[in-house]
Amino acid sequence: MKPLRVGLLGLGTVGRGTFHVLRRNQEVIRRRAGRGIEIAMVGVRDVARARALIGDAIPVTDQLQDIARNPEIDIVVELIGGYQPAREFVLDAIAHDKHVVTANKALLAVHGNEIFDAARKMGVMVAFEAAVGGGIPIIKALREGLTGNRIEWIAGVINGTSNFILSRMRDTGASFDAALQQAQALGYAEADPSFDINGTDAAHKIAILSAIAFGVPIRFDAAYIEGIADLAAADMRYAEQLGYRIKLLGITRLTPAGVELRVHPTLVPMQRLLANVEGAMNAVLVKGDAVGTTMYYGPGAGSEPTASAVVADLVDVTRMHTADPDDRVPHLAFQADSLMHLPWLPIEETLTSYYFRMRVADQPGVLADIARILADGRISIDALFQREPGEGENQTDVIMLTHEALERDVNVALGRIEALDTVLAPVIRIRQESLA
Repeated sequence: MKPLRVGLLGLGTVGRGTFHVLRRNQEVIRRRAGRGIEIAMVGVRDVARARALIGDAIPVTDQLQDIARNPEIDIVVELIGGYQPAREFVLDAIAHDKHVVTANKALLAVHGNEIFDAARKMGVMVAFEAAVGGGIPIIKALREGLTGNRIEWIAGVINGTSNFILSRMRDTGASFDAALQQAQALGYAEADPSFDINGTDAAHKIAILSAIAFGVPIRFDAAYIEGIADLAAADMRYAEQLGYRIKLLGITRLTPAGVELRVHPTLVPMQRLLANVEGAMNAVLVKGDAVGTTMYYGPGAGSEPTASAVVADLVDVTRMHTADPDDRVPHLAFQADSLMHLPWLPIEETLTSYYFRMRVADQPGVLADIARILADGRISIDALFQREPGEGENQTDVIMLTHEALERDVNVALGRIEALDTVLAPVIRIRQESLA
């Protein structure tokens, strides 16, 4: 049977990995897919550099739109990243009756609804396993393996850069800036790490997972996003003393009031598997009503781990290439006409527990004033300790854990606490999740 021909857009880290995995494993891939899969053309900005990397056997062009429109190409693999011109190329490929494989979480989080709608109308597939979790098959697990479940919540360590930084801060006591510099020196963080450390990258991913889990359109704009740049090494130490570790989590939960979608630093109990995901690794917890809690763990980035997911998508597309479009797995797991438009909850409507660190004057009555304000706000204290002031110090840290409280009530209470003369700095607040 004639091989399916692939047009590869981008020859960066993942593009090179995809090229090498397809070439190295072509025989086993052919046996699994039922026919060959071959790269017929590569589109890049720098043709000379591409030829130095892959040789002259495959045509290379800097006119990327030519690949999207080439009638000899069956599948376009988009690995250039970003919003534009990736969106233009993907929609152009779909309009020219081509299947698309992409690892571009930013593109799908912002333009996924438009792209999936265009693909459905043309009867082509858009596969995106590599967009979330690198080599972890979390998309396939949600769309297929857990399809008999009502998904209740998802929580994941889904940005390796931020997880590496937090691991270094905890293990070595390094400041955020020092840990970031080490991540950049080792290649875990880009020269501009903004999307990683401010939570945007994790929000792209959890927005996609939320849509697949609950059968709703992708709503990246509904996500609450808080990064890790303001975390201090002191909070890592205090969390450890209380039996927790701090992770940047992407969380989505289906509640009777609507869908939670949030990314923020989170205290996780040490005994939870997610608390022990270290370095640049990723892990996703999924709670289903039938299966219970399942965990998916592995490298969330890297050349060949991500290429593994890209090639898996190519095999899936090859297997289903001739199938009736109505018989294929829907892009967002639910049939397109069955997607629901549920309310998306603002962070003020979130119910969770909290960690507070308060810098206070070391004098009588301070704790009583704070406890009174929290009680007025229906916020119950679960645990409390006070750091012993050093010799000659007249201020100290008070650390509190609360029971579940509504974020709106917490905002009001913290505003009143910070207005006290005896509270000497803004209160540090970190949300806490038991993940039970």
